[in-house]
Amino acid sequence: MHSESSIIIYSALDNIFETAADLSLWPKILPHYRYVNFLEKKSTKFRVEMAAKRNWIPIKWTSDITINPDKKEIHFHHLKAFTKGMDVVWTFTQLDSGVDVRIVHDLKSKIPIIGKFIAEQIVGKFFIHYVANQTLIHMKQYIEQKYGS
Repeated sequence: MHSESSIIIYSALDNIFETAADLSLWPKILPHYRYVNFLEKKSTKFRVEMAAKRNWIPIKWTSDITINPDKKEIHFHHLKAFTKGMDVVWTFTQLDSGVDVRIVHDLKSKIPIIGKFIAEQIVGKFFIHYVANQTLIHMKQYIEQKYGS
């Protein structure tokens, strides 16, 4: 399963990256996020339990996260639940006008055909793509309102 979501945010690259990298802020600015619990913190590496909702359906997962301020990337590796083994990379690319914020999800199903269908249609399209798009939309609204566009 491969999924990409992106949005252009009109603000300074550093403001956008710092907001996205501040996971403790997510439940405050992203209405679909229920909580982010830090299980371990080590400088730019974290282990977190995150919970969101897809409409009324609650979802949660545990991830190892690495924040790379030099490359302006955030890496997630899912450790539990239906997305166990999934790798997620957030990238931030300065454009002439605005910053392209992109979230890429990759999950390799270990179960043939049926597993691939479930991974792509249910996990990928129904849950991941929806939550990622909501995250980008609400993050854009928050950043552009707070810092201006």
